[in-house]
Amino acid sequence: MKILVVEDERNLNDAVCHILEEAGYDTESAFDGERGLELALGGGYDAIMLDVMLPGMDGFEVVRKIREAKDEVPVIIVTAKSATADKIEGLDHGADDYMTKPIDTDELLARIRAHTRRKGEADAQTIVFADLSLDQVTHDLTCGSKTVHLSQKEYEVMRLLMQSSGVVSKGDLIEKVWGTGEDVSENSAEAYISFLRKKLAHIESTSQITTLRMLGYRLEPSDGRVSMR
Repeated sequence: MKILVVEDERNLNDAVCHILEEAGYDTESAFDGERGLELALGGGYDAIMLDVMLPGMDGFEVVRKIREAKDEVPVIIVTAKSATADKIEGLDHGADDYMTKPIDTDELLARIRAHTRRKGEADAQTIVFADLSLDQVTHDLTCGSKTVHLSQKEYEVMRLLMQSSGVVSKGDLIEKVWGTGEDVSENSAEAYISFLRKKLAHIESTSQITTLRMLGYRLEPSDGRVSMR
């Protein structure tokens, strides 16, 4: 499991990452709100630890924008702001939990286990990327209140793009979706990419499938931020 730690105090960030890594988690760090949001919207995290008082964009704004993107990753606010009004604001903006510094290591790990356990139960059926969610049972692709059904091949292509850590080449796409035993041309892959682009437009997603010349395809938010899973 991978945890994003958004904390501007570098020594504390390093200490928290060390604690998490000792407990068996992979970690990634951000030291300001804008970078934390960029990484969070790329997807791929099982939980996010988020400070409130951050340079550029505060933690309340970060979690609000994460939820606006329909990303349900568990967010645990960890901050020195201990007033009840601050806790209410954090939770109202979409945080799943709120802890005040100094933090107890055992309690922090217990809360992460609780939130990732619940997320894991939902993730068994649903894949999430930015503002998109893909139901692996019904093959429905959803953005906000709009849903479109995908054919079997459309579903397999979209699942591959949503789960990829980077660019998916045409060769990999054909091999993983159609298999090596089928005689499939690159035009078939291009056709399904076109179908999916139309369906993304239909549900008004902010995500788009980008073609990288001579490389392949990548799914990313429309503002150009690269997915970093």
